[in-house]
Amino acid sequence: MREAGLRSHRQAGLARLYGATALACLFACAVPTAPALAQQITAKPVPSGSQMLLAADTLVYDNDKHTVTAVGGVQIDYGGNKLVAQRVVYNRDTKRLVASGAVELINSDGTKVNSDHIDITDDFADGFLNALRVETIDKAYFAAESAERMGGVLTTFHNGVYTACEPCEDKPDKAPTWRVKARKIIWNGEKKTVRFENSNFEFFGFPLAYLPAFEIADPTVKRKSGFLIPGIVYNNHLGVGVKVPYYFALSPTYDLTVTGSGYTKQGFLGEAEWRQRFNNGQYTLKIAGINQQDPDAFIDSAGHNVNSGEPGDPNKFRGMMGTKGQFAINERWNFGWDVLLQTDKEFSRTYNIEGYSDLVHQSSIYLTGLSDRNYFDVRAMRFEVQEDTLSSDPTSRSAKQPWVLPSFDYAYIPDTSVAGGQLSFNVNARVISRNRLDAVLADVNNPDSVNNVRGIEGESSRLSAEAEWKRTFTTDGGLQLTPLLAFRGDAGYVNANSASLTEIEKMANNPAIDTTADMRSSLARYMATLGLEARWPLLFSMPSSSHILEPTAQVFVRPNEQYVGGLAIPNEDAQSFVFDATTLFERDKFSGYDRIEGGTRANVGFRYSGAYDNGWATNAIFGQSYQLAGENSFTAPDLVNVGAESGLDKRTSDYVGLVGFNSPSGFSGSLSGRFDEQTWEVRRAEVKAAYSSLPISLSAKYAFIEAQPLYGFTTDRHELTLGASTHLAQNWRLFGTGTYDLQTNVLVKDGVGFAYNDSCFTYIMTYSQTRDTVTKEVSQNIGFNLSFRTLGDFGSSTSAVDTIQ
Repeated sequence: MREAGLRSHRQAGLARLYGATALACLFACAVPTAPALAQQITAKPVPSGSQMLLAADTLVYDNDKHTVTAVGGVQIDYGGNKLVAQRVVYNRDTKRLVASGAVELINSDGTKVNSDHIDITDDFADGFLNALRVETIDKAYFAAESAERMGGVLTTFHNGVYTACEPCEDKPDKAPTWRVKARKIIWNGEKKTVRFENSNFEFFGFPLAYLPAFEIADPTVKRKSGFLIPGIVYNNHLGVGVKVPYYFALSPTYDLTVTGSGYTKQGFLGEAEWRQRFNNGQYTLKIAGINQQDPDAFIDSAGHNVNSGEPGDPNKFRGMMGTKGQFAINERWNFGWDVLLQTDKEFSRTYNIEGYSDLVHQSSIYLTGLSDRNYFDVRAMRFEVQEDTLSSDPTSRSAKQPWVLPSFDYAYIPDTSVAGGQLSFNVNARVISRNRLDAVLADVNNPDSVNNVRGIEGESSRLSAEAEWKRTFTTDGGLQLTPLLAFRGDAGYVNANSASLTEIEKMANNPAIDTTADMRSSLARYMATLGLEARWPLLFSMPSSSHILEPTAQVFVRPNEQYVGGLAIPNEDAQSFVFDATTLFERDKFSGYDRIEGGTRANVGFRYSGAYDNGWATNAIFGQSYQLAGENSFTAPDLVNVGAESGLDKRTSDYVGLVGFNSPSGFSGSLSGRFDEQTWEVRRAEVKAAYSSLPISLSAKYAFIEAQPLYGFTTDRHELTLGASTHLAQNWRLFGTGTYDLQTNVLVKDGVGFAYNDSCFTYIMTYSQTRDTVTKEVSQNIGFNLSFRTLGDFGSSTSAVDTIQ
């Protein structure tokens, strides 16, 4: 009995010892990873009170050698950390334990460590591992011939390998796409660094670069100061450039990145970006500047330096400052901004400043609220077109852009029904100030073209409020009737510059210009709508398909639109207008608030959808609109002639339709168009077709828009776009695209590229050309990007690549 009790006591002690052993091994076998992994491979502290479980085929005690040995299927589970081995020996004199035979450690976060042999002290300070292999939770892999840990701080791996590529299941010995081999890897737990010495970067098994020594951040450190991966860029104005960024981890809540770029033509560009986070939001501040070596590289066809100011301007310095921020005031309200200031209107686009290089940049400060079905948004905005023209050029778009101070939107839908239907409210307001008249002059070669005033020089404001109620009734026969009531009121004020008015008055060939109108006015207008929609969904079931045909008719009774033409309410937000199948059943077909559809109108047509058992699907829309009474808003054009030649500028509109299909084989297509209501002549058409099934993907799009001289387009527009992509082999892809202007016989843009992509590496290279439809001038661009998972990206801007894909 005493021996049995002693044996039980020893087994309990051994169980506790093995639990500590598992934890010790987990700490001893920590392996460095790339900074992007930010993965702590070492074991997490075991929670107090954790139970230790031990299983083994045999326990052997050697009192002479003071050792305890577990043999055969040893398994230890302690606090979520697991150790599996064929044999574990603990020496009570040396306080070392040795695990051997297919040793596997799995810590609580899922990281796996495999080794043939582990020898470590029970205080976790010193140890030795042989034939080490590690797999992290995010599929990063390390291996080493041996590793040793000293002083509980320094871990050294001998002949180590790192990769983020998963091993090939069929050929486990096959070299991964890329890997880093190092004679020695030193992990300093005190300095939080991992150092690689005598390392080689291998690509598809071939040595590509030798690095005597380099250092990265400790994997337990998510942010650490140091150099980031450099990049390379090219531009015909700038030359070849190399970007080298340096990251400063100043605090857990804020950091700084400084980037130096050297260009062969323009010299050194400096950038700095400050980022700071708070509990309720974050903001960034970016500055950049360069003292250009060769400003003459930006000379335009007229001999003007479009980026340095007026002709002969000796100033070579260009720069920018941009800031973005967003903060949550509470769970419903957000405040933020996006502001760009620069020395000229194209600096950020020329030098591809990240976050500020769009063709049109919108600077804004905003306050937004969202709760259930309520929405609130108020913002001040300024639009900047980053174009290569002088601000003094009459064609400069940037100089004509307005300040919006402010724009306001509010929408509210009560939770409870009103008279059995849905009630909704919408409010919109805007105040606009513009320093230069935005006008498009008539084409002297086309007597039918007219001047268009897209924006006046001066100030204008408008406040609009609308309430709408609607309710749907369904009859026994399935007919759905939806009556609608809506009322809208507007108040506006215009203060146009007198010189601007003089220029507008000269545009006598534009019938929208009322030179006798009050050019400085405040006004109020209203619009009341009584509407009824009737829909009758009809279901047709067949042995292998089902179809829904939904005839639809709408009638909207309204008074005439007020204050059309002249400068009463300039059209700032409803200039873009397209009448097609998607807008056929809209109550108000204008795209903004400055114009409002008036008169009595009926929309008649049908919707159709079909589903087939073999996976095919079809859809269609077709119809026509009728002006029944009152003045047709689309025949009373404003300063931009927004309704002219739209298909709605007559009592009986053009026909509009759309048909489309999808197939399970990957083939899809659609045809939409607008057709003359008498001759059925095509006025507008778009054809799309696509096929996608390995190894080929194809797409084609043809667009046609008939000339609209009154709207600013004096000739027909035909454009054809083709795209294709094919997989040449596993992971390899070739793709290309082209857009051809059939009217001017110019290949507007074309490009080709190829790409390689697998689980750990992506390579893309593209070549593209763009041509001016008038001058036929060609600009070329080469883009490439290499992405190594966990290591980072190298190459040019992805924007050059995205235009081709």
